[in-house]
Amino acid sequence: MGEIVFVRLRDSGQAYPYDKGGLEAKKGDYVIVEHDRSQDYGQIVSCGSACLTKEAKEPAKKILRLARDTDIKQIEENRVKAKEAFNSCDKKIAEHKLDMKLVRVEYSLDRSKIVFYFTALGRVDFRNLVKDLAKAFKARIELRQIGVRDEARFFGGFGPCGRELCCAKFLKDFEPVTVKMAKEEGLPLNPPKISGICGRLMCCLAYEYENYKLLSKGLPREGEYAHTLKGKGKVISVNVFKRMASVQLDDGTIVEVSYKEKEHEK
Repeated sequence: MGEIVFVRLRDSGQAYPYDKGGLEAKKGDYVIVEHDRSQDYGQIVSCGSACLTKEAKEPAKKILRLARDTDIKQIEENRVKAKEAFNSCDKKIAEHKLDMKLVRVEYSLDRSKIVFYFTALGRVDFRNLVKDLAKAFKARIELRQIGVRDEARFFGGFGPCGRELCCAKFLKDFEPVTVKMAKEEGLPLNPPKISGICGRLMCCLAYEYENYKLLSKGLPREGEYAHTLKGKGKVISVNVFKRMASVQLDDGTIVEVSYKEKEHEK
């Protein structure tokens, strides 16, 4: 097996592992791949054999080739046609009075398939809509319901950290995120402070969690009592990265305790 890379299908699709097969391709390159019984295009979003995950249950397919100039031109034309398809579908949704919000439309490379991404609060019976769309576009129609996280990835933006959204920049899949992860980082359990622009818990909590657990080993938690050279006191704050804890003694004195030194003594 050659080097494994993750390729995000079309502009907004899921990222799948593909075998480069000796092809000179790097992150950011557009490539032509085999997917869903036909050829489609995608962009390499990450490289290296370490990209293989436990989710990859089947052998990775090979990238067919790098995208040529003619392919790039076709992709650009497809994006223009996708905007036209979006407007048409949006009108049809209104005609059928469906409780759904159209988010994005994508054509496959050869235009044999059109994917319509939408959000909805519940299940939507869009069978008549699909018939109308298939009749209008003479192509295979796929309506795919997505969540608010996918919608945020589509539109992009910046998180409270000031950096580009992780989901839009490099995340391949969405991992489950829990309040426990926020607790491990010592963050205030205030929903607006630990939520992304999608309204869900920030994705970074998930991939930072294991590091915080590792770095927190041997450190006391806020509210616990710890022994210092000046006596016993209550831990009022912990700096995980510096491995320091601030301990308040009974007389109100605050003592800084280094747990790096304690490890060195052991």
